[in-house]
Amino acid sequence: MSIIIDKNKCVGCKRCSIVCPGSLIKIDENNRAYIKYPKDCWGCASCVKECSAYAIGFYLGADMGGMGSILHTEKKGDILKWVIESPKGSIEEINVDSKESNKY
Repeated sequence: MSIIIDKNKCVGCKRCSIVCPGSLIKIDENNRAYIKYPKDCWGCASCVKECSAYAIGFYLGADMGGMGSILHTEKKGDILKWVIESPKGSIEEINVDSKESNKY
């Protein structure tokens, strides 16, 4: 599992590098995030959830049913939206209400 960082979308907030448990996300000379060794990514998705610029995508491998899809999150108020883009261009969204997510 791995992530992909779009430097064009990165706003340089550094939150992704702070939350990465493996210290794999670095900041370049232009204040943009990058991952030097994507294969070392643990797949925790902490950086994906923390990125408010939607600059980080998470590859969903075949073992997760993703077959090459990329996931990113968007937060609007209490709603955390998981957006899954397939290689063929289709988009699926899952909305999670953070107030209700730990209810059960």
